[in-house]
Amino acid sequence: MAVLFAVAPWVGLYPVFVMKVLCFALFACAFNLLIGFGGLLSFGHAMFLGTAGYVSAHAAKEWGLPPELAILAGTAASAALGVVTGLIAIRRQGIYFAMITLAIAQMMFFFYLQAPFTHGEDGIQAVPRGRLFGVLDLSQPMAMYYTVLAIFLFGFLVVYRAIHSPFGQVLKAIRENEPRAISLGYDAERYKLLAFVLSATLSGLAGATKALVFQLASLTDVHWTMSGEVVLMVLLGGMGTIFGPVVGALVIITLENYLAPFGQWVTIITGLIFVVCVLAFRRGIVGEFAAWMERRRARPGG
Repeated sequence: MAVLFAVAPWVGLYPVFVMKVLCFALFACAFNLLIGFGGLLSFGHAMFLGTAGYVSAHAAKEWGLPPELAILAGTAASAALGVVTGLIAIRRQGIYFAMITLAIAQMMFFFYLQAPFTHGEDGIQAVPRGRLFGVLDLSQPMAMYYTVLAIFLFGFLVVYRAIHSPFGQVLKAIRENEPRAISLGYDAERYKLLAFVLSATLSGLAGATKALVFQLASLTDVHWTMSGEVVLMVLLGGMGTIFGPVVGALVIITLENYLAPFGQWVTIITGLIFVVCVLAFRRGIVGEFAAWMERRRARPGG
């Protein structure tokens, strides 16, 4: 995967398009950590993406912070919001948890709509990319591209390590049977809170990076439809798989990019693809592929 993304700009793919895929892939991986391995469905994850975008853009444009500090500021803001939201929502389960996250996300949306520093519907525009560590000029497309790739790979490896650690195993045990995990002595609420905060932080990292890539922070990233879009990415790619969110983000962003001339029909086409996915291969693209490989290996002589 790293090699494919590294050579993508050199084989005819537009760097800005691939950077958008990378940002949303990181966002989807962060969300997958929560829903795929923690069993927690959040309908408000866009608030972490958008919060980091606004803080990062404001820090870079108004405070004059270099890009690395602007990204850290946005990520830290989302982490703090994740702690507050998690402490409120984590005590509930199922649809109640989802509705609490959605309600808080809507509150944040209206806050950003009215807050002076966000400039309302205009957003924060012309965000300077600056120089990374005072050396690397991010106004150069390829320098920005490989910086985004490095950030994505860092976030991806954090998710991968978390999943394949004792923490990840306990998280999966809580997802499968929370009362049993509690009976074994694990503090389920603490583990779920840690997963929620980690997911929020990585979502913020994706949002802060996206704001610098497009030099824009807008209400689109905090709208409830963005929360629905990341759910679609994870389910389409394969919930609970490592590479599923990346594939899902690639498919959805590609569809939105190449079907843009159809206008509002893009939403209908995407919805139809989602329905077909749920009915035909409920484990997602990567999940179904992995299951097919398992069946093939299980055959005599396979």
